[in-house]
Amino acid sequence: MAGGAGEETLARVRLNAFACNRCDWLLRLMELRGGAAAVLRLRPAEIAAEAGVALETAERLKAQAEACDPEKELLAAAAAGAGVLTLGDPAYPELLKKIYDPPLVLYVRGGFKPLPAAGVVGTRRASAYGLRTSARLAAELAGAGVAVVSGLARGIDTAAHKAAVEAGGVTWAALGTGLGMVYPAENARLAERIVESGGALVSEFPMDFGPHQQNFPRRNRIISGLSLATVVVEGKFGSGALITARFALEQGREVLAVPGPVDSELSRGPNYLIKNGAFPAETADDVTACFPPEYLFGVGRVPGKGPGSPREALLRRLSPDALAALEAVGTEAAGLSADELTVRLAWPVQRTAAALFELEAESAVLSKGGRYCGAV
Repeated sequence: MAGGAGEETLARVRLNAFACNRCDWLLRLMELRGGAAAVLRLRPAEIAAEAGVALETAERLKAQAEACDPEKELLAAAAAGAGVLTLGDPAYPELLKKIYDPPLVLYVRGGFKPLPAAGVVGTRRASAYGLRTSARLAAELAGAGVAVVSGLARGIDTAAHKAAVEAGGVTWAALGTGLGMVYPAENARLAERIVESGGALVSEFPMDFGPHQQNFPRRNRIISGLSLATVVVEGKFGSGALITARFALEQGREVLAVPGPVDSELSRGPNYLIKNGAFPAETADDVTACFPPEYLFGVGRVPGKGPGSPREALLRRLSPDALAALEAVGTEAAGLSADELTVRLAWPVQRTAAALFELEAESAVLSKGGRYCGAV
């Protein structure tokens, strides 16, 4: 076996060769039957009955899986410097595991550093405004210690990846092809720079899989799945960027959009998202403000600069009153109201209010239903 891969890994590589639009039904069947190897032992009629799919779909699954040589596939990945991850592997990204339709197999060149991540996506035919804004947001996010996720396509994606690399940060590119074929070809050098700078190239498609049209919408769920929040910079109605936004919403992730000129067709998508509840994104701070509390102190670090953790830096900035209030709030899992905090600290109301204002401004506490909870 290639690299000592076990039966289950080889079976997943075989099943992954099936060119379907969604594989959530396949994941459910694997759970029901106890793994990919068990599914491969089923007859097409059994697969169709148990998975609730057409017999023709089940027959195509069996035919394509049997035509795949998993050991050859793993050798091709290794020759290209790529690793192959399945859902049970510790290195498989945790956020991606949580989406409704996670990839059966993930091919990765480079690696996933333990950083919070944000997607930056948009049209291939971007305006100067869109390219400029994409690059600025990506550079700011990278400088704050956030991994920038995009799709390596022309336009907005390329601008975001380049800016993140040039800012000395980390960027992850989700490809709509196999890792053996970078598309578009002019981004081959950029792909190498992403890996060299500590980022990652990732794909669920077999190594020699080409750029088929149906691949790219499916690829977009990986961009949003790796990201805590996704920013749509530019895009018309029906663009791939809006598909990524829809995936993010389905996955329970935040969606932001860059406001654009009202007379620009390319801004119709982002402006529509904002009118329907997406957060406007002007700076990286707008993006990181949407991160869940447990990720707030994964940001704010400039790579290679300054000693100490972001939490320590925050505590050094806080006034004595804010520190005392933070300590008092932190002792209650359910949080405290402003009145309860005032009583606990035995302070005048105005003093408590000033301390809470400082803590909220520094994102050190969260307000939920009028109760304050520690975010550090």
